[in-house]
Amino acid sequence: MSENPKACVIGWPIAHSRSPTIHKFWLKEYGIAGDYLPVAIEPDRIAAFLKDFGGSGYVGGNVTVPHKEAAFAAVDDMGPAARAIGAVNTLWISSGKLIGDNTDSIGFLANLDDAVDNWDNFPGAALVLGAGGAARAILFALLERGLAPIYLVNRTLERAEILAQRFGATVKPLGWDMMGRVLGEARLLVNTTTLGMTGSEALNIDLGPMRDDAIVTDLVYAPLETPLLAAARARGLATVDGLGMLLHQAVPGFEHWFGHRPTVTAELRATILKTFEV
Repeated sequence: MSENPKACVIGWPIAHSRSPTIHKFWLKEYGIAGDYLPVAIEPDRIAAFLKDFGGSGYVGGNVTVPHKEAAFAAVDDMGPAARAIGAVNTLWISSGKLIGDNTDSIGFLANLDDAVDNWDNFPGAALVLGAGGAARAILFALLERGLAPIYLVNRTLERAEILAQRFGATVKPLGWDMMGRVLGEARLLVNTTTLGMTGSEALNIDLGPMRDDAIVTDLVYAPLETPLLAAARARGLATVDGLGMLLHQAVPGFEHWFGHRPTVTAELRATILKTFEV
């Protein structure tokens, strides 16, 4: 590792990213002489940038929208999560090669593990809303922990069917209008859509049929308590917000780049929450 390693987050646009705040917090906390910078790269420049990443001066970095698929195509090798998900969000240099992985599934599971003790001791069925890029990471994570069946509900059934084929028979694609038929079976409900995000349409679901030991989690973290989580809390269900996933998914990258495995703490969480204040 170089004396003053420098990592980055790559996206277009990039100003919204909380990654610099997270990693600079850890650099300061652990007294590491390094840096982490936002890098805005237009879509027509990303392939060339990644091809010469080894000469960029960065030891690695994060990749955010819209470049995760481009990073998947550019790496010399990748971890099993990235291969299954089809997208890369974490890069590092190893023996002169560009290596990639996807840490979203790690972040998702670590967030649940922190929030609900032994939540997967009796995993049961899961219900995943949405069939976009985020859903791919969640399906990979839930299959790792043995949840079955996993109902994948999307407004466009065809997209759910295509994604389900990628992950095998345990994933059952359903149209949005079929959600009510499986809601009562789900041990875990996961929203991977942008519904409920600040400025977006709310996600309104009647959670009455859900089992009393069900857990509801939302990948949206702005606002921290989405309408879905508020409804779940009112129903008496365990809830898990999406901020912890953002924090935990950053851990493996920091360890690769700076040689120290960081810890997600209440102080870090409070620091990131301040960035949402107007």
